[in-house]
Amino acid sequence: MDTVFTRPIEKQFEFDASVASVFDDMAARSIPFYKENLTLIAQLLCAMLKENDTVVDLGCSTANTLLMIHKHTTVPLQLFGFDNAEAMLEIAAQKSHAFGANITLEKADITTLAIPHAQAIVANYTLQFIRPPKRALLVKSICDALTQGGMFVFSEKIVHEDKTLSKAMIDVYLAFKRQQGYSDFEIAQKREALENVLVPYTEQENKEMALKAGFAHVETLFKWGNFATYLAKKA
Repeated sequence: MDTVFTRPIEKQFEFDASVASVFDDMAARSIPFYKENLTLIAQLLCAMLKENDTVVDLGCSTANTLLMIHKHTTVPLQLFGFDNAEAMLEIAAQKSHAFGANITLEKADITTLAIPHAQAIVANYTLQFIRPPKRALLVKSICDALTQGGMFVFSEKIVHEDKTLSKAMIDVYLAFKRQQGYSDFEIAQKREALENVLVPYTEQENKEMALKAGFAHVETLFKWGNFATYLAKKA
């Protein structure tokens, strides 16, 4: 169970061993409809991919998305996961072995990675941790790595352009986290640790970033308050 922020923070947020060990619980309790959203992504991709197509997960953490795709696919797929956190990859490898999933996992900085050519690339709650100057370049690299008609699915925490709405949505989200069992102290500690580490865009800014990178069109697949999932398709 996630108890990382029950103690006073000593550093900015990072995906170290302490976070990796409780990541699945943290994600499920911090991201509304986390499992349902991953299921939606997996089912959609599996409906559109063909045998031996390649799927790349950038910032794969403990491989939850790839394992969900493995669960739902009816044909063999080439699954690759990249992450810069060794502790995350160790847990991902253990889970992949336990579920009998053939997933290639590799430690890498995704901002400099030569992304393998793929029919689908996923980045769930990943781009928000990439500094804005590098974020657009990464999305361009993702577009370039996709084959014709390839799909990029990405999920992000978002902010709203209307400041009143944005503040109200933060209050709604804080209530959600309290309902998941987090104390006000834990919530405040995590918010402070994430300051200037997680930098969210608006829904429109995310779409414009994908279009400027070369994608033909972008759709919002799922949205709850200040979280959204997008599908960008290459022509």
